[in-house]
Amino acid sequence: MKHLKKNRKFSRKSDQRAALLNSLARNFFLKGRMRTTQAKAKEIKPIVEKILTKAKKGDLAARRLLLRYFSPVLTKKIIEEIAPIYKSRPGGYCRIIRLNQRKSDGAQMAIIELVKS
Repeated sequence: MKHLKKNRKFSRKSDQRAALLNSLARNFFLKGRMRTTQAKAKEIKPIVEKILTKAKKGDLAARRLLLRYFSPVLTKKIIEEIAPIYKSRPGGYCRIIRLNQRKSDGAQMAIIELVKS
């Protein structure tokens, strides 16, 4: 039975999938806007929003939690530059914009970006 199996597998093993999602989240926070497949965009959106919700607190526990996944430079950028923009916003920090299909394999493409608050 497939109860409570909501995440996409992307034809990868669990450690490779975790590395892929971590890499996508890292690149997303570095650039603020990213063009990727729609499935990957939908998969990293809840991850990014949970990270921003933690970063809005800005305390030591939040900083240490982010340091588990990101470099100290990126953690500092998330907590000091990105999170204060969304201090008054209760959620919905990301937007997914659908694009046309990719010509090579027909994958549905999308742009995921931070909402300007």
